[in-house]
Amino acid sequence: MKEIVLDTETTGLSTKDGHRIVEIGCIELDNLIPTKNVFHCYLNPQRKVSQSALKVHGYTDEFLSDKKKFIEIADDFLNFIEGKKIIIHNAEFDIGHLNNELSLIKKENISKVNVVDTLEIARNKFPGSSTSLDALCKRYRIDNSKRKKHTALIDCELLSKVYINLIDQKEPIFQFQKDVKKNTVDLNINKIYSKKIVKLTEDEINDHKDFLKKELKKNFF
Repeated sequence: MKEIVLDTETTGLSTKDGHRIVEIGCIELDNLIPTKNVFHCYLNPQRKVSQSALKVHGYTDEFLSDKKKFIEIADDFLNFIEGKKIIIHNAEFDIGHLNNELSLIKKENISKVNVVDTLEIARNKFPGSSTSLDALCKRYRIDNSKRKKHTALIDCELLSKVYINLIDQKEPIFQFQKDVKKNTVDLNINKIYSKKIVKLTEDEINDHKDFLKKELKKNFF
């Protein structure tokens, strides 16, 4: 199953105050394993970045001034996420800003049906505890030392690891891909692993049979 871990950075908190998106980051997962497919862009929000947001991500008005506008990347972004489950930490915020941008250019909003909010999962799993991304990284011993500022791709990378732990899937999913032309089963060794299979020797098998014949005759109860 392919999923998209998504994060945005904005000029401020509320779309009601006219705040816009300045960065979008997406990492694709295939059966919980990151693929090489990544979507990332900085955006010209066509307004000033608030001081509070500047402290969070550090993107200045000057830095963003020559970046593309949302309307220029909208189709590529929508194609990237199409038909995939979207994983977001605090989905209400990101989806709210994305749908605001889509509404401004008269495009259909993103449905929340395919969105998984890791913040909700964390709150249900750890009631009363801090459920920020940093707190969850600390809980699961995920190295977040690169997170000096909030940047979309770094946050996506960290969230992908947090998500795997939140759903109690700490190991890669075992998946075979059939090569139809060669009529063989191909295992992608770079992404998937298996535990070593130890075969019993003939002597070990015979010893086990002898043990069963002798010991099972005893009444242990």
